Amino acid sequence: MISIAIPYYSGSGHTRKLAEFVLEGILNIPSIKAELFDISNLSSNSWKKLHEANAIIFGCPTYMGNVSGAFKLFMDETSDFWVEQMWADKIAAGFTVGSSPSGDKLNSLVQMSIFAAQHGMIWVGQNQIGSFYTKDDLRINEAGSYLGLMALSDRDKSKLISDYDARTATLFGERIANATKKWQHSSNQ
Repeated sequence: MISIAIPYYSGSGHTRKLAEFVLEGILNIPSIKAELFDISNLSSNSWKKLHEANAIIFGCPTYMGNVSGAFKLFMDETSDFWVEQMWADKIAAGFTVGSSPSGDKLNSLVQMSIFAAQHGMIWVGQNQIGSFYTKDDLRINEAGSYLGLMALSDRDKSKLISDYDARTATLFGERIANATKKWQHSSNQ
């Protein structure tokens, strides 16, 4: 069975909520198992599961135009096995959330994609062109982000993520799950 790991850091709960919607999308695709990993509590077993996963989707909030400090520490911890290229040829993707429409969230996705490239991973971006172009009024990929998933923190603390960004996140999870299945299928031929 194909497995997807979602290591994330969440300062105020927004990123965790977004990760749950990504997970929901992944689980919509048959023959895929997926698991969330709060990077604040990674055990040796968690690292083992990350190493064994077929795909890893990174998630963190954007703070001051960059990945959070906690997520950067996680990235730095991977240097212990980077030289072995243990994550080479795994599918990779990323998502981020911030409190303003831009907030320089693209920079966080760029940093995650470079991190994945250094590990020899295969980066997969967003394929939803967005309601601005499709005129469907569903507000999918409203940020117009194609490198990965961007979301806006909902001011309503009972929601954390808007219904539109939640739907975009679910579709993003499905995208990564399907890309992983295709990659695994082509790799096994």
